[in-house]
Amino acid sequence: MAHDLCLFLQEAEFPWRVLGKTLTQFIERLVNSVDKNHRINGNVSDYAYFENKDQIVICQGAVVEPGAFIAGPAFIGPHAVVRHGAYIRGSVYVGEGAVVGHTTECKGSILLPFAKAAHFNYIGDSILGYDCNLGAGTKLANLKINHKNIILALDNKKLDTGLKKFGAILGNRAQTGCNSVTNPGTIMLPETILLPNQTALGVIKR
Repeated sequence: MAHDLCLFLQEAEFPWRVLGKTLTQFIERLVNSVDKNHRINGNVSDYAYFENKDQIVICQGAVVEPGAFIAGPAFIGPHAVVRHGAYIRGSVYVGEGAVVGHTTECKGSILLPFAKAAHFNYIGDSILGYDCNLGAGTKLANLKINHKNIILALDNKKLDTGLKKFGAILGNRAQTGCNSVTNPGTIMLPETILLPNQTALGVIKR
């Protein structure tokens, strides 16, 4: 399954091209490739809540704690953890060993292996890179106040993403401090840091 995700990401001209309906369709294909009788595995609490359960895959070794809510289509990878009070609203891919924590809300997003959103986070239409970490209270805002398309400034040029909902893309091992916020369309390059209580906009470099 990780190989499928890798190919999916490599096919995109820009990383944000995989978001929205494209991501939903990819996860649906991934889920439907798994036998219906073998989609829910791992250590799943009887007190977790599921919506559109036939469109959810939970891999061997994953943990879903009591009180977690998962709506399909969703893919929860091996050894991932979905903690009590987590809210996965659909069209979410959680990679191997990744964490969706207490009161973290996630929709339309990809968490690559070992990405962590462990405490009070909002992840909307975003991609979290390998082993990146969101500090407690980090919000990845995904919608402009005027509801217009997200425009990026790259190489001194303006680029219309074609998306009205686009949160952030965090490179591998990027980190945010507690109570930080990224504006819609923020890109954090690998190993960059957003300090606590700070607001990010545009491309964040080392």
